[in-house]
Amino acid sequence: MRLRKSSAFIAFTVINVTGLALLFAHGALERQRQAPVLSEKKIMVERFGLTDLCLFTDARYTRNPAVADRSTPFQDNPLSLDYFPSGSILPPPPHLRAHELDR
Repeated sequence: MRLRKSSAFIAFTVINVTGLALLFAHGALERQRQAPVLSEKKIMVERFGLTDLCLFTDARYTRNPAVADRSTPFQDNPLSLDYFPSGSILPPPPHLRAHELDR
């Protein structure tokens, strides 16, 4: 028995709509679960007037170290040196240091 194209399309659509509904349900559950943490962060952001963590203004990889990757300072050239002063002041993010210790 061959599957008609319309039946395949309907099955594909039902699977995708179900997946989308599960994603929305997961988002709603996570929002409820994270509500205390989010409210604390909201209070801190309102109190200090923060938009995002910004430690230094010169290099984009030192603005928010939590989202920096290890190749960002060398985007111009793989052998280029870090010429921003904040790059020598700020240590690598903890998730990169943990990776280095595993070697």
